[in-house]
Amino acid sequence: MLIIEPGRPLLTAAEMRAAEAAAIAAGTPALTLMERAADGAARAILAHLPARRATILCGPGNNGGDGYGIAARLAAAGVAVTVAASAPPRGEPAATMAARWAGPVVPLAEAPPAPLIIDALLGIGVDRPLDPEHQAALDRLRGSGRVVAIDLPSGVDADRGLVWGLPLAADLTIAFGAAKLGHVLADGPALSGRLAVVDIGIDVASPRTLVGPPRLIGPARTAHKYDRGWVLVVEGEAGHGGASGLVALAALRSGAGLVTIAGTGTGLPALAAMRRDDEEAANLLNDRRLGSVVIGPGMIGDSRARGWLKRLTWASKPIVLDAGVLRLLAEGPIGAPAVLTPHEGEFVQMFGPMGDDRIAAVQKAARITDAVVLLKGATTIIAAPDGRVAINTHNAAWLATAGSGDVLAGMIAAVLAQGQPLFEGTCAAAWLHGEAGRRMGPGRIADDLVGLLPEVLAAL
Repeated sequence: MLIIEPGRPLLTAAEMRAAEAAAIAAGTPALTLMERAADGAARAILAHLPARRATILCGPGNNGGDGYGIAARLAAAGVAVTVAASAPPRGEPAATMAARWAGPVVPLAEAPPAPLIIDALLGIGVDRPLDPEHQAALDRLRGSGRVVAIDLPSGVDADRGLVWGLPLAADLTIAFGAAKLGHVLADGPALSGRLAVVDIGIDVASPRTLVGPPRLIGPARTAHKYDRGWVLVVEGEAGHGGASGLVALAALRSGAGLVTIAGTGTGLPALAAMRRDDEEAANLLNDRRLGSVVIGPGMIGDSRARGWLKRLTWASKPIVLDAGVLRLLAEGPIGAPAVLTPHEGEFVQMFGPMGDDRIAAVQKAARITDAVVLLKGATTIIAAPDGRVAINTHNAAWLATAGSGDVLAGMIAAVLAQGQPLFEGTCAAAWLHGEAGRRMGPGRIADDLVGLLPEVLAAL
């Protein structure tokens, strides 16, 4: 069984500034916050990217103030640091931090290459293309050493992850207080590298979170197969049963105690799975022990799918709706507890163009359907009807293979069958699916992905 804990909050730039302002209004001096940020950033740099020489690029705002503070702490640890400044600090507390720095300061245009480049130019303050001076400095240092970005790589939009100009791709990004949306959307993940969040002692809260790993506890000594979750998989059409087989196998390997396949196909994906025809399987919907149902993978015909959708709506069991059945859903509430798992093409067919704000589009879809909606992709967006959103970046390009989505559907169903809430259970399954993807490699297919699930669970 899984224990699912709340994910770390994801903030916009405005929310972060408001949180800092609230902390200052409550009595924490701005200088104290900046000192905490510099302390935490220096510790993270020394732990993850130690170097004997470093060049720190400092802008005139608070991000630059963080840079001066980091410079002092790295120098105290024995690092030879040069600060390259685009302009003097504009105000406090950055000016105080700069005044405390007794080491070398050179113009930004003269920033020396070094094994470690620390980008403290702009942070979350980017809302326009990089000016020529900043861009020229970044271009000249590109490739000269490992890169640490302070809060965000300069040139990455804090709210959308879009880029203004050509930022330096970071090996490590150090965020203060909370991760920002720009770290997980669009180009943000590729440019941010490893993300470390430093606690600076302010309260942060958001309806948006970053998906994190669940924890696993073994079944109770007295547990039986129904306690571990019973999943019903509505099989696809003849000749498309492989998708349903992957769903069933994934549900079993994700911890479900029992999986039944509904359909007239032949053979089973595993001896542990069971098969029933549609009429027999429909009667199972009355069994209180049945935990969840998956429908859609491998399904291409309308009449049978519509019949099953009607039954499932009446039964009110948690449903995972995927692939072929998605196009049959009418605009409006599903009528039963449900999780929809479209990829972008299916999403657009169902809900129309996404526009620039993908999060808002998925939130709207969740409200319309009164269901949890998981938009598959390199960055997975999960939205609940109540407005909560979770972002999963814990994945790998190896998941871009036929059948990977079927595996995810089975995993979600297994977690829901064990009694997890729709939103939390879907988030946990998405993280586990991504972890399995990270363990894949060249030549591996979705069948192999299923085979990796036991070791993923064992490592929790």
